Amino acid sequence: MPSMALKRNNGAAARDNSRSLLFGCFWLLFIFLVLFMVFLIGGLLSYADWETVRIVLLQKEFHFAMVFTLWTSVLATGLAALFAIPSAYVLSRYKIPGKAFVDTLVDIPIVMPPLVSGIALLILLGPILGDFLTRFGLEVVFSQRGVVVAQWFIATPYAVKIIKQAFDAIDPRMENIGRTLGFSPGKVFVKVTLPLAKNGIISGLIMTWTRTIGEFGATAMLAGITRMKTETLSVAIFLNMSMGDLKFAISTAIVMLLIALVALITLKLFLGKEVRI
Repeated sequence: MPSMALKRNNGAAARDNSRSLLFGCFWLLFIFLVLFMVFLIGGLLSYADWETVRIVLLQKEFHFAMVFTLWTSVLATGLAALFAIPSAYVLSRYKIPGKAFVDTLVDIPIVMPPLVSGIALLILLGPILGDFLTRFGLEVVFSQRGVVVAQWFIATPYAVKIIKQAFDAIDPRMENIGRTLGFSPGKVFVKVTLPLAKNGIISGLIMTWTRTIGEFGATAMLAGITRMKTETLSVAIFLNMSMGDLKFAISTAIVMLLIALVALITLKLFLGKEVRI
């Protein structure tokens, strides 16, 4: 009997040691990831010439790229919300034929390289639908509209996936209670479902907006790379790197980094701890 108790104790000690080793590895990997991000951001900031950054901020080209990026990304995010919220709800609440296939179709922009997405959009909105759209004055290819379309196409699936998770997390009984109180399906959605999914929807739209700000590949293919016309901040970085103006490119990259950091930190602080990206 004492020997069996000793074996049990040894086994328990071995399991505890295994767990300690496992979670020790977890902590090491976590610390490595955090330090890598700190050094990545710190390296970019330390390489900057802050006087040059100040000069770049005053340039007309930067002003155009900044304003253009902001309004196109906000518009693309609004369009993404228009499509993502209903799509996420349908995928979450309804059994539709070929649901796995449909869900995969929605995810395609996530897994496809942005350049390939841009080529696909170029073919669809150029040779295939270009003449039809032109009749209504909706030229998309090599235009500012093309920037919004490319941003919307690339970023919307992120919103769909995150918002769908928010809808999935809602207990259907909560919605059923609303129906028993006499609410119509539409009123249940507005009064019950949306408030319960609020944080997930906000998270999805934050992810969408930050993704649209940094979009480059699909935008370059569909809208082109034209200075002071379709020049987003990402395009400005590419153009100036190509011309050898490293200072302008780095300064613009730092501004994009600071915008992302400030936006995410501010939203997480003011919208509460439950908002996660």
